[in-house]
Amino acid sequence: MSKAYESARALSAIVFGSALTWVGIQHFTNTGFFTPIVPEILGFPEFWVYVSGLVEVILGVGLIVPISRRRAAFSTAVFLVLVYWANLNMWVNDITVGGTNFSTTGHIVRASIQVGMIWLSLWIAKWPLKKER
Repeated sequence: MSKAYESARALSAIVFGSALTWVGIQHFTNTGFFTPIVPEILGFPEFWVYVSGLVEVILGVGLIVPISRRRAAFSTAVFLVLVYWANLNMWVNDITVGGTNFSTTGHIVRASIQVGMIWLSLWIAKWPLKKER
């Protein structure tokens, strides 16, 4: 790949990693915003908010640091698939978050953004990996 292409990938990782770290920190500073969407079956919503926040901070930092970027990017894609359950719970059960209820269109936009972030993570991870000949 060209140097410009790899620079774009690195810059994307830094920006995405910074955003993910910021959102992870929000799980500790504004826990009440996230607790309503934790699926009831899990129980202990504050615990899951803290755990997911910690994971987001770790993954975000991992995206920023070049040596861990590839592994963190792939792990971020997996994480985003797993935590979509909370967003789906919000949609199916029409849960208000931050005083807002999303319309069906709003939920579709959120799901599309989630898919985009998964794609971005996999692109940063250079997935699928090419086999050496």
